[in-house]
Amino acid sequence: MADPSRQDALTIARIVRVNHAGEFGAIRIYSAQILVARRFWPDCVPSLSEMLGHERTHCAAFRAAMPARKARPCRVMQFWSWGGWLLGFVTALIGPQGIWACTAAVEAAVHRHLDDQLFFLANRDHDLHGIILAIREEELAHLHHAEEQLKSPGPALNFLRSLISMAADVLIWLST
Repeated sequence: MADPSRQDALTIARIVRVNHAGEFGAIRIYSAQILVARRFWPDCVPSLSEMLGHERTHCAAFRAAMPARKARPCRVMQFWSWGGWLLGFVTALIGPQGIWACTAAVEAAVHRHLDDQLFFLANRDHDLHGIILAIREEELAHLHHAEEQLKSPGPALNFLRSLISMAADVLIWLST
């Protein structure tokens, strides 16, 4: 990592912190969805389990990136923990369409967020840029899979997606 300016170093630490928190929230969402899906929607479990594995790897990567960037875990991790679990549980109770609407909404917000970070990091932290670039590809695959599973979403699912996307954006803002 090149020696960034003080302001850039602060921004880089915030990027690592918010990404770690977001991945932790995703772990909680998928864990709750799998809990419900095992009972009611077993066809969803293999995809959800694979995505959960990706999120665990992403979370570990951001945790490992923290010390070199003088970053610490987010102060509002409990929001990510409980909010993620509750969101996953409720959307799984709605059914497979609720699960995939949630995944699509969260991953769309994440994708926008990661694109902004990649632009910022391009000439500031090449190692972190590479980590995020690789993670973005998996997150984009999650988004595409979720969108493929959605069967002509109506106004209720579109509203749910908008609500979840806004909530994700607010949590990202709170965590930076």
